[in-house]
Amino acid sequence: MEPVTPKPAERTPAVRERLPDVRQSVTHKFTINGQEGYLIVGLYADGRPGELFLKMAKQGSTLSGFADSIGILTSLALQYGVPVEALARKFQHVKFEPSGWTPNPEIPEASSIVDYVFRWLAQRFSQEPLPDLTDATALLPPNAD
Repeated sequence: MEPVTPKPAERTPAVRERLPDVRQSVTHKFTINGQEGYLIVGLYADGRPGELFLKMAKQGSTLSGFADSIGILTSLALQYGVPVEALARKFQHVKFEPSGWTPNPEIPEASSIVDYVFRWLAQRFSQEPLPDLTDATALLPPNAD
């Protein structure tokens, strides 16, 4: 008797939902330990975020190129249906320089620009609150007493 080899599951190709040519946006100025930047979030007609431009004050720097790349990757993820919450859970509290204090009372300290961007996106566009990762009990599953 020949062994039966299971067929690989068929995958549905992901579909990209592009934004309309004319769209609303939200612009947010931020500062992390003196490093200034802007978040520009393009919106779908229903108010969902669909693109991110992350502009840093020091144009031409390595940091500026990195910020542009984060914006493009985030935009593609959003347009392919990745929820803001999923992105924020993965990228909040990522640590690298610049880091430090911010004038935003909702995010008084950021461990990196990426940390700030995704925590801000979650606060502005998420329907579910993110766990406070500075509190170890927030990492426990519900009813884990």
